[in-house]
Amino acid sequence: MRYVTYEGSGRTSYGVVVGDRVVDLPAALRAAGRSEVPGDLAGFIAAGPALWQAAEGAVRGAAPSAPLSEVRLLAPIPRPAKNVFCLGLNYADHAAEGGRELPKYPLFFTKPPTAVIGPGAPIPVDPQVSTQIDWEVELAVVIGRGGKNIPESRALDHVFGYTILNDVSARDLQARHGGQFFKGKALDGSCPIGPWIVSADELGDPQTVDVITRVNGVEKQRSNTSKMIFRVPAIIASLSEGLTLEPGDIIATGTPEGVGYARQPPEYLKPGDIVELEIGRIGVLRNPVAAS
Repeated sequence: MRYVTYEGSGRTSYGVVVGDRVVDLPAALRAAGRSEVPGDLAGFIAAGPALWQAAEGAVRGAAPSAPLSEVRLLAPIPRPAKNVFCLGLNYADHAAEGGRELPKYPLFFTKPPTAVIGPGAPIPVDPQVSTQIDWEVELAVVIGRGGKNIPESRALDHVFGYTILNDVSARDLQARHGGQFFKGKALDGSCPIGPWIVSADELGDPQTVDVITRVNGVEKQRSNTSKMIFRVPAIIASLSEGLTLEPGDIIATGTPEGVGYARQPPEYLKPGDIVELEIGRIGVLRNPVAAS
């Protein structure tokens, strides 16, 4: 199933996309006899597998509530409870294009909740802050079952689903602050996510999907998640060592080659650009770029 958070008819809710329409999930669950219904998608994920399974039946018996074209999609989890976990240098060709050695262990950093925006929301560019705003297409994992010290062999059992994430990066800030990732990747609006979360069972093997970036219709990145250095189970196992992962946590799994700063000459986003990220079996995340 494809889970969304959306605005429509003057309210914010969450639901499931069926064809070109949206089933309002709280309404469907209540109609199916559920008296206690979580107020948002994060709460639904945290409620666990029993409610997820009930939702499948409720959606099948519900009438779609609105055409997808008449609602505004937000980030599936508009305000994550914690920072978004991210991986750097998780594709060999991306490490090579930046002249970096391959990591021996996953290289983690985070993006704050204030960076998260949804599909269609503008990526802000403020030249007084940065003139080197770059794109990075990434498959993102949404945790469904929490845990600590999760073994790699069971890691996928903890995944609720997958979505698309743009790890928008201010390269000049990265360089200015010693090359560390956080500051250059933490600006407001620098973490577009969406357009929905595809359930783990629907996506299937996360290591078999194409990842693509287009800017103004011109392809900039194209790769496949099979080329990850650290695959999703290894990422989850490593990150959860001594660190509790919780339902609704988001993990971005790294970007392939083709980023703007490594091009000759370098290319950066500017107001008026349209960035489209596409991941197989998920869809397309599209955001304009605007002056802020």
